Amino acid sequence: MIHEHTSPLLTVPRQSDPQAPLRKVAQDLEATFLSEMLKSAGFGETSTSFGGGAGEDQFASFLRNEHAAQLAKAGGIGLAETIFESLKETSNEG
Repeated sequence: MIHEHTSPLLTVPRQSDPQAPLRKVAQDLEATFLSEMLKSAGFGETSTSFGGGAGEDQFASFLRNEHAAQLAKAGGIGLAETIFESLKETSNEG
């Protein structure tokens, strides 16, 4: 006789974090800030020799934005946490 053994973790629906949307907004804001800082630092600028031409110029912002998003997701510079705490306080007051 085969017994199916299910884990209680799989059968109980997980409750979502009610603050997840605030965390997402804070992380997105930090990513936008980091993207602008990378742009100011010259990240993604085309090289003068052997560059990718107009296509590289057009898609450099996508690469820069993705790098910034990954930086923010990995912890960034701590700006997202500060923004999150501020948003949390604001939402608790209202």
